[in-house]
Amino acid sequence: MTPLSTLGQFEIPVIAAGNGWLVVEKPWGMSVHNDPGADLVSLARRAPGTAGAFGIHPVHRLDRETSGVMILCTEREALRFFARQFEAGTVIKRYVAVLHGCMPTAPGDGEWSAWDWPLTAAAGGRRFPQGRGEMKECRTRFRVREVSRYYTMVECEPLSGRTHQIRRHARLAGHPVVGDQRYGSTRSIAHVREQCGFTRLALHAMEIRVVPPGEPRPVTFRSSAVPAELLELFVGDR
Repeated sequence: MTPLSTLGQFEIPVIAAGNGWLVVEKPWGMSVHNDPGADLVSLARRAPGTAGAFGIHPVHRLDRETSGVMILCTEREALRFFARQFEAGTVIKRYVAVLHGCMPTAPGDGEWSAWDWPLTAAAGGRRFPQGRGEMKECRTRFRVREVSRYYTMVECEPLSGRTHQIRRHARLAGHPVVGDQRYGSTRSIAHVREQCGFTRLALHAMEIRVVPPGEPRPVTFRSSAVPAELLELFVGDR
């Protein structure tokens, strides 16, 4: 993959590109569009061939703390084409996360299970991850990939679109995402930082399945790999 742009420590690889769109891999710690001059959209505008009149617009979002696959558009029709799929609920997004604790594996290891606690549309917090106010139905599919002494690595697919959905569901399940400063415990955050040198959120958008403009069927765009720091934390716990 060719770097899209570089700003200090940030290098943004391009996974795929087409007429009016591109798929990139956002680093953790970078905002999508809330830090003018230093966010993902600002950096993408500096790349050759992306400075058209329409500009660059993200089709969806990732939290600043989350790394992984994102779709950006440089033409209005491409943005509308992808947006319709998100609105119809046909896009499949899959994440990898490292969670605190050892989760029991379901019969038939690797089978999908689900978290279905209702959540508010707005974000929650450590004490009330479900949020306060009107609750809406919410569902996250997950399956256990591997369990170490103190952590569990899972794949997750959010089937609804609540803010911080995976993070909130993991917290309600009693297995918060490692490094989650909003929903995890202050003690666990301090431990992984001081004892393991782990300073990020252990959540990565691994792949997205969507129909690109001009294609007859869905295509899966994948991240190059699970981030090394997530693997190092998990493997070092064995």
